[in-house]
Amino acid sequence: MSLPTEIAALIYGAVVGLSLGLTGGGGSIFAVPLLVYGLGLGMRSAVALSLLVVGLTAIYGAALQCRGGTVRWRAGLVLGLGGLMTAPLGSWLGRLLPEALALLLFALLMLLVGWRMWSQPTQATEVPLAPSRLACRVPTAGTVDRFQPACAAKLLFAGAVTGVLAGMFGVGGGFLVVPALLIVARLPIVQALATSLVGIGLISIVGFAANAGQLAANDRLVGMWFLIGAGAGMTIGIAVKRFLPGRYLSRGFALMVIAVAGWMLWQTAAGWWQQG
Repeated sequence: MSLPTEIAALIYGAVVGLSLGLTGGGGSIFAVPLLVYGLGLGMRSAVALSLLVVGLTAIYGAALQCRGGTVRWRAGLVLGLGGLMTAPLGSWLGRLLPEALALLLFALLMLLVGWRMWSQPTQATEVPLAPSRLACRVPTAGTVDRFQPACAAKLLFAGAVTGVLAGMFGVGGGFLVVPALLIVARLPIVQALATSLVGIGLISIVGFAANAGQLAANDRLVGMWFLIGAGAGMTIGIAVKRFLPGRYLSRGFALMVIAVAGWMLWQTAAGWWQQG
């Protein structure tokens, strides 16, 4: 027996919010598949609704963690600024793609993300990464209080790449934002996860503005329940995250992404088979 649409939207939204709160961006990559295959929305409508819900939920999550210096606002705002400039470009590119091809590319992107998260679990540990050519030169590892132009440019570029993907596929881009904060800004994992929500929120909201015309009027009620569930999931995820080691979050997220990507590929192949 299938669930009522409102209940299903509430549950799926909670999954997105919970993952977003735990991983600092993992939830956004689940939103579009759940909206398309779970709730029956069209691809472009799902992209628009995903961006709106993820953006608002991420900003809410950042506000919950704003005390104690956990959120590095300057780094998050610079990343977000990069995405603001390129999200409309991603939206334009996304509208050029046939829906089936867009879903296929999205599934392949999810597989890549899952593989990277699984093969490099140290990016989600509590130990900051060692300095490298990509890293900002700061007085103390783990701080970004004094931006140099080169440091800001690196974060801006990471945000720009994320903005294109956000506009195309409706993802907040946490799987790019979090590594950028770990590698470039040299933040500890706790600060990187919290700070990523700032960039994700800004990029997603601008991405939604570029895709708002694709949202169907009858999808607004679904979006409301989806947003309520995402907010509840975010609250729970932030509360639970402090008790879980980062490496477990990384591996669990990787397995979930790979599983959903496999499901999407199977659904897409089944649709092509029926059409043939």
